[in-house]
Amino acid sequence: MNERNDLFENAPVSKAVISMALPTILSMLVTIIYNMADTYFIGQTGDSLMVSAVSLAAPVFLIFIAFSSLLGVGGSSVISRMLGMKRQDVAKKVSSFCFYTAIFCGIIMGAVVLIGIEPILRMLGTNENTYEHTKSYLICIALGGPFVILSGSIGNIIRSEGAAKNAMIGNMVGTIVNIILDPIMILVLKWGVMGAALATVIGNVMACVVYTAYFFKKTTILSINIKDYFPGVSTIKDVLTIGFPSTVSSLLATVANILLNRILVSYGDAVVAGMGVAMKINTVAVYILLGLSAGIQPLIGYNYGAGNKKRLISVFKFSSISAVVLGTVLTAIMVFAKEPLIRAFINDSEVIMYGKKILVALQIAGPILGLMFIGSGTIQAMGKALASFFLNLCRQGILFIPVLYILNHLFGMNGVIYTTAIADYASVIISYTICISIMRRMKDNS
Repeated sequence: MNERNDLFENAPVSKAVISMALPTILSMLVTIIYNMADTYFIGQTGDSLMVSAVSLAAPVFLIFIAFSSLLGVGGSSVISRMLGMKRQDVAKKVSSFCFYTAIFCGIIMGAVVLIGIEPILRMLGTNENTYEHTKSYLICIALGGPFVILSGSIGNIIRSEGAAKNAMIGNMVGTIVNIILDPIMILVLKWGVMGAALATVIGNVMACVVYTAYFFKKTTILSINIKDYFPGVSTIKDVLTIGFPSTVSSLLATVANILLNRILVSYGDAVVAGMGVAMKINTVAVYILLGLSAGIQPLIGYNYGAGNKKRLISVFKFSSISAVVLGTVLTAIMVFAKEPLIRAFINDSEVIMYGKKILVALQIAGPILGLMFIGSGTIQAMGKALASFFLNLCRQGILFIPVLYILNHLFGMNGVIYTTAIADYASVIISYTICISIMRRMKDNS
């Protein structure tokens, strides 16, 4: 407890950021491996239709992630601010509420997917070539829904009390299990995309086991005791209000992904596969930078709750500089190594050709991508639900979707692949304008 307080309140900003962000970045790197394993081993089958199927199914998986963000982001923000205000009793109840609500949401979402799978598959843009592969993947993910949502949300909750290393360990266990099972289920047992989905679900189950053990053996603050489930109407409203913008972002990303895939399908399955592989590779940069953002959120939330304006701004500035440096290095690596990176996933000349072009287009926003996550994460950590909602609405909806259709109309596929970069640049400007405005109005109680 005292060690956590010292890290949040007194340690040099650089040390505090690195101590919180490094385990989170490592955890995100593990998640990257976790996500890439499916695509890599499916690619080793040489069947580009299976690769396309995983890409087509991605929006549904994003919906499960959206609900994990609702509780993980919202709960983490409230817990860190409550700890800053020395209200540990409320923090304990929030963690229990998020734990059991995540399980309930997973059950409901899984049932919805299973009941409505036929219209969902049509909406995703599957054709006679990808229909059965995509269906198999979605059925497995739906059955494992409670574990997918719980593991995604509870890692954030654990991180909110400063236990970034413990959150990382749970994630690593899930990933190692997934990587071991992928080649067995996909290549040895010949289960294809169903094997990939099953390995993903089992990995999430194991992560949940580790996270649950943490609550019984490690924490002195958080709780998963059912007796602590109800933290009060106002607190639940706070959790859901803060988490809602992140959920909207994921849902809009799902809609955007569906629209993007439906447009790309008209240019051929090889283009869809190329986009799927390029986006998987791009997640290396995205997840590392998201790790930095997620790592600093407890620091931001704690110091905002404590009214320590000077330290909050210092954390924000140091993190922003770090994000630009990381983003620039990652962009350079991906642009120069684009062909071997894509070829590592699939040895199809047409898919490789499209994948290289798409990956370069995605990296145009690479150097500033981290600023978008830092800005958005800071707004969420400070509990500014309306501002966070507006930002997420802009990036995935107001900006992305119109630009997608305009560029497709004007330039065809060559225009479509630059949509993400344009939306990212605009989002950085909006998020930092909002952050600076909030910090200027904040009172300093330090």
